[in-house]
Amino acid sequence: MSHFGKWLLLSMTVLLAPSFAHADDLTNETRYRVALAGLPIARANFKTEVKDKHYSITADINSAGLATLVTRISAQATVSGLVGANRLEASRYTLYYTKGRKARTYDVVYHDGNVTSTTTTPAPRRPDNWIPVTESDLRSVLDPISGLIFPGNTDVCAQTLPIYDGETRMDLKLSPKGSRRFTTDGYKGDTVVCGVRFTPKSGYKKNRDDYAYLSKSDDMEIWFAKSASINVYAPVYVRIPTKYGTVTITAVKYGS
Repeated sequence: MSHFGKWLLLSMTVLLAPSFAHADDLTNETRYRVALAGLPIARANFKTEVKDKHYSITADINSAGLATLVTRISAQATVSGLVGANRLEASRYTLYYTKGRKARTYDVVYHDGNVTSTTTTPAPRRPDNWIPVTESDLRSVLDPISGLIFPGNTDVCAQTLPIYDGETRMDLKLSPKGSRRFTTDGYKGDTVVCGVRFTPKSGYKKNRDDYAYLSKSDDMEIWFAKSASINVYAPVYVRIPTKYGTVTITAVKYGS
């Protein structure tokens, strides 16, 4: 997966999910715009469905604007599991990713927060300086989609999120940075702003330039908005510094 494509998909963990404690049957749809240095490069649609305490989230992500002049990138992701008392508990995460004519599928199975199997098709070639994912890396982890959804009573910015996306194991350490106003279709009000420190753990090429750049940066942010009707925090804005400019992901519709 290309460096840009991997960070685009990591960024696209923004979506709206149901209340953990009182989830009834429901459907939500949320849309996002992705920009690089202010220029549109992608769009994304997320759909969340809950039925009988089971949830599924599907995402459709496509390159847009000037990015399509270079190469077309698209992804379809699905995560499903149970609505627990304190978190969404993933049981399976699948990502189908295409760049031009190349395609790859990542499939991860979870049980009680631990990864029980992970498959990549076709199997990638790993360079000699690849840092392999160990068995201990796959314990008590979150999927890259529902891992960023929190119950309404959570101290959001006090979290360290152990994310595994089917290839890379990373920590996202959140820290409080105050609040900001945010307005979009479906939401108007204050957001909780968290700084984010990115730490790659395993499943990546050693001395990778983009990971080294981001791990040293203190400019990454996620803004979380609380939905009063379903009592959860979810991201509505993400800022990711890169060597090529700042990537922003902005909710243009927050829920349905």
